[in-house]
Amino acid sequence: MPASPADTTPTERIEDVDVSVEMQGSFLEYAYSVIYSRALPDARDGLKPVQRRILYQMADMGLRPDRGHVKSARVVGEVMGKLHPHGDAPIYDALVRLAQPFSLRVPLVDGHGNFGSLDDGPAAPRYTEARLAPPALAMTADLDEDVVDFIPNYDGQFQQPEVLPAAFPNLLVNGASGIAVGMATNMAPHNLIEVVAAAVHLLHNPEATLDELMEFVPGPDLPSGGIIVGLDGIRDAYTAGRGSFRTRAKVSVESLGPRRTGLVVTELPYLVGPERVIEKIKDAVTSKKLTGIADVTDLSDRTKGLRLVIGVKTGFDPNAVLEQLYRLTPLEDSFGINNVALVDGQPQTLGLREMLRVYLDHRIRVITRRSEYRLARRRERLHLVEGLLIAILDIDEVIQVIRTSDDGEQARGRLMDVFDLTQVQAEYILELRLRRLTKFSRIELEAERDALKAEIDALVELLGDPALIRAQVARELDDTAEALGTPRRTLLLNGGPVTARSSKSAGPIDLQIADAPCRVFLSATGRMVRAERTPDAPGGGIVTPSRRSKHDALRSAVDTTTRGDVGAVTTTGRLIRFSPVDLPSVPGNSVQLSAGSRADQYLGLTGGEHVVALVPLAADPPIAVGTAQGVVKRVAASELAGKHDVTIISLKDGDRVIGAAPAPDGAELVFIAADAQLLRFDASSVRPQGRAAGGMAGIRLTPGVEAIGFFVVGGSAFDAVVVTVAGSASALPGTDAGSAKVSAFTEYPAKGRGTGGVRAHRFLKGEDSLTLVWVGSEPRAVGVDGAVRQLPAPGARRDASGTPLDGVVGGLGTVVR
Repeated sequence: MPASPADTTPTERIEDVDVSVEMQGSFLEYAYSVIYSRALPDARDGLKPVQRRILYQMADMGLRPDRGHVKSARVVGEVMGKLHPHGDAPIYDALVRLAQPFSLRVPLVDGHGNFGSLDDGPAAPRYTEARLAPPALAMTADLDEDVVDFIPNYDGQFQQPEVLPAAFPNLLVNGASGIAVGMATNMAPHNLIEVVAAAVHLLHNPEATLDELMEFVPGPDLPSGGIIVGLDGIRDAYTAGRGSFRTRAKVSVESLGPRRTGLVVTELPYLVGPERVIEKIKDAVTSKKLTGIADVTDLSDRTKGLRLVIGVKTGFDPNAVLEQLYRLTPLEDSFGINNVALVDGQPQTLGLREMLRVYLDHRIRVITRRSEYRLARRRERLHLVEGLLIAILDIDEVIQVIRTSDDGEQARGRLMDVFDLTQVQAEYILELRLRRLTKFSRIELEAERDALKAEIDALVELLGDPALIRAQVARELDDTAEALGTPRRTLLLNGGPVTARSSKSAGPIDLQIADAPCRVFLSATGRMVRAERTPDAPGGGIVTPSRRSKHDALRSAVDTTTRGDVGAVTTTGRLIRFSPVDLPSVPGNSVQLSAGSRADQYLGLTGGEHVVALVPLAADPPIAVGTAQGVVKRVAASELAGKHDVTIISLKDGDRVIGAAPAPDGAELVFIAADAQLLRFDASSVRPQGRAAGGMAGIRLTPGVEAIGFFVVGGSAFDAVVVTVAGSASALPGTDAGSAKVSAFTEYPAKGRGTGGVRAHRFLKGEDSLTLVWVGSEPRAVGVDGAVRQLPAPGARRDASGTPLDGVVGGLGTVVR
């Protein structure tokens, strides 16, 4: 009987589901997928799943550093098709970040092409190429030796590593950032050498404290360099996994031209681009929140790196302008640390010690599994080698057994019975090639057997002693640090509070330099610096240079005001009037002259013209000038009034100025010639002349000899000394240290102007001229780099020989108190 229509109708099944329960379950599954499969790195290798899959797939494709690049699109396609089915855009974004040197402290991918910048994105994957960088080989090494577990891919067709072996602590070295559901991670990069040193210390000292570890890892080391100011937040992060720190750009005050100062930015905070900085500076200037900025120029290129030049207007304090730039622009930025990573599949917030501990446990397991794998493989090989040796020792009988057997199975069984071999050994002998039956092959096999036994014994010993395992981990970490480590880039300053940036401002801040009393110094190495007077400072309120600093040999010093005028006398006989307002200012009671500007560059001198002295322009005494041809002249102060650039002596052809200083009538003038003749005479014997005059005879020189020093000794001469450095005129500069002598100035009798003077130095064998001289108090000798050189003790006779020097002297001067 046919079935009724009611019997053929399918039974409907409707279930009532609580929407809130369904949404909660679906959201939890989504959150789980984001946390574990996308956003958070594993604490063992420091990689997110997509990064791990990229590195593994590139290693599987054979994209080693010694092979050519391939299109990034091909890598993205392989990763997406086999391991990561989440679209090509996120895969390429992850690949690009792995190749960016400004994102990772140790890039893992070697990119070829436009992989973007801090201000612009990368080119499309069809235009760029990639291969593994050398550090990536350390991350993926030994994957074929069962060091980690493999899991199925998304469709079960392929296998992928659950975690990479990671030969260095990548989580700390390269940091990580990611936003999951309800949690986020933001880890700062560190220096590989420092992190490895801390890991090795913790490996040998499991109870090491955070203070001990921070002796090795004092703070992050950012790819862009820069300066980290304040370390309290870093310590908080290393303790509990959360903290923050502020980074500043590395900026120097430099001379951009004649009397033009600027701020040169060579390193920016982490992930801050120059275009963003320029935009913020322009906005602050337009809104009148920032004054004193003349222009901003980006001179960065691939050879010299970042160079952002910020011109400062004349009369503005560059250091004050810089502080406002820190406050109003990204030249100062903050970084919040949130060390969240997966540990045994669970997200955890980790401190420095915990991150190192998780990594070390992982490496110990990797080394243990690798050793077990190698031990098994060597035992298998030893088993085969021993079987081959048995066959070779009685090869005729082996051949007879095989020839008299009906088939391969019977031959295998008879070999096992006759020679007491295992099935594996018998099968291997059956596959043996005839060329292996030579005497030389037997020697090779015996050597291989002995080597395998030694390796097996070493592996057994290693696996039997946890201390040896830890020592092996430490050795491999040290080797990795030596091969891949680079010097620290970020400077750490545990300074005072950093000015917080605020978008609100009470109005423009006056950054102009006040017209305060100061002193301008010219060093023996040709640098000028401005030091402010302090009311409570000793010595009449003048700040004096540090006796321990480089470039601390002073050629001359002038008291003036910040916006006052100072005269610079050059070798061509010019006096250039300038204001020290734009000179580098050194605060405090110790002046570092190495921070000064090159005088020649600051004044825009060219063609071999150099500054020989600084002179005051507001004083009454005339300015005395001496030349290499022995000419002396005093110029009245009234002749210099109101003149900006004026010639103060008419020089003969081939002559040049060698010294200048104020010379009142009570002072004495001193010439020293290259042939060691010194002439001392009263300044009053030289009448002041006009600017156009050519001077008068100072010292009578031997034909072919020049004067190399001219000095003014004022007031009491009892404290003054004469320093002479002798050498060979034919020696190359900087190669002959020569000899030096320090004698009292009173040892030299005064003579009349225009005479030859007296002998000041007796030459040793190989010496024929004086190379450097100085007359004044508290002499100081420096090398060409400004480093201090030791002079002989004073007290030598005026015509005595010098004492050999330990190093080449590049300049002589004095220390001003």
